[in-house]
Amino acid sequence: MGKEMMYGEAIATAITEEMQRDPDVVFYGQNMGMTERDPMLKMFGRDRIRITPISETAELGIAVGAAMTGLRPIVELWMSEFMLVAFDQVLNEAPRLRYMSGGQVKVPVVFKAGYGFAAGWAGQHSNCLYHLVMGTPGLKVALPSTAADAKGLMKAAIRDDNPVVFLQHFLLTLEKGEVPDGDCVIPLGVADAKRRGTDVTIVATGWMVQKSLAAAAELEKDGIDAEVIDPRTLAPLDVNTVVESVKKTGRLVLVDQAPRHASAAITIAGEMAEHAFSYLKAPVRLVTAEDTPVPFSESLENFVLPDENKIIQAVKSVLAKHAAAV
Repeated sequence: MGKEMMYGEAIATAITEEMQRDPDVVFYGQNMGMTERDPMLKMFGRDRIRITPISETAELGIAVGAAMTGLRPIVELWMSEFMLVAFDQVLNEAPRLRYMSGGQVKVPVVFKAGYGFAAGWAGQHSNCLYHLVMGTPGLKVALPSTAADAKGLMKAAIRDDNPVVFLQHFLLTLEKGEVPDGDCVIPLGVADAKRRGTDVTIVATGWMVQKSLAAAAELEKDGIDAEVIDPRTLAPLDVNTVVESVKKTGRLVLVDQAPRHASAAITIAGEMAEHAFSYLKAPVRLVTAEDTPVPFSESLENFVLPDENKIIQAVKSVLAKHAAAV
């Protein structure tokens, strides 16, 4: 059994349940617990729900120190771009301390941030910056696309003894989905087939999973059976699930909201070149954002970002190349 929840609600539910389960979990950030009416403040008190100054460097530095002493902090950073001023803590401190201490120091911290707010927020708030963090040893990166995954991955992130960057897509916040009842934890590093198919594999992340599923539904009308794979986490990256899908379909389209050379798609393409090349019946196609900042103008924004039609055309192109080769 399950319950229908909004994506954002599912994340909040996971945090609440984990704070009830483990008294070492603390949650803080800017604009949090601002009044005594705040429901989480009422539930957990000011020792565990805290508002911070407008200093990401301080927020993340405190989190790393608190995690080293045994707490499990979740830092609400609101937008991933805000992490950029504190990247020393994100890339050079939190992920390396466990290795540098020979495993004696654990850093169980969650850096929670929104990304990809492509709704007229323009160049500095619409970005997909996960390529900056997904290649850092010791740092895990979660990128849920559904309410169920959002809850399950947040629970896993909080319980992990390593730092996790938990990225939630702003445009999915109000999207509803069925969320299983009970303590449902989704392991980090396990991809999920959101739709089964036999003709082509589409691998998509975040908001693009919904776009890809919509494209797959349209392709089905033309007799094309597309499989849609969501990696769910970019570090660890579940390469095997994608390889097994490509073995079956022989064709691969990678969909990513980030620009081509700053995308997760380009990394997955490299993995497929090494591990699945012999199974491919056509070249891999990437459907990504254009190599430009995201514009404020709605029409230009739509031109820059991937959409269902671009995905459909990419799928048809890989099928056409196979047909021509035959």
